[in-house]
Amino acid sequence: MIERIIRYSLHHKAVVGVGVLALLIGGLVAFRGLPMDAVPDITNNQVQVITLAPTLATLEVERFVSYPVEQGLASLPRMTELRSISRFGLSQVTAVFEDGMDTYLARQLVNERLQQLAGSM
Repeated sequence: MIERIIRYSLHHKAVVGVGVLALLIGGLVAFRGLPMDAVPDITNNQVQVITLAPTLATLEVERFVSYPVEQGLASLPRMTELRSISRFGLSQVTAVFEDGMDTYLARQLVNERLQQLAGSM
């Protein structure tokens, strides 16, 4: 059966070429007719502060970097959650804000607090 298909394809190259071209055109038409849908961003409104301290151990990163940043960001308006992760040489503090909060305003508030903290750290 497969030998007959191969033999037919080798002897009738034009028919095979027209078939491939028809499949290609049909695929393009079907692709253009696909309904496109945009998926909204459903993540919460958050700002992350990532700090590198390559010479500090995990406990030192927590004590000298993560904890002071958490304390400085603790009283920001419309903030719902504050969490942090400390690893060897890395601190990541995440401030989660209410859904209605403007992203740029949240970043600006965090940046202002970090500028205030920079002098005391």
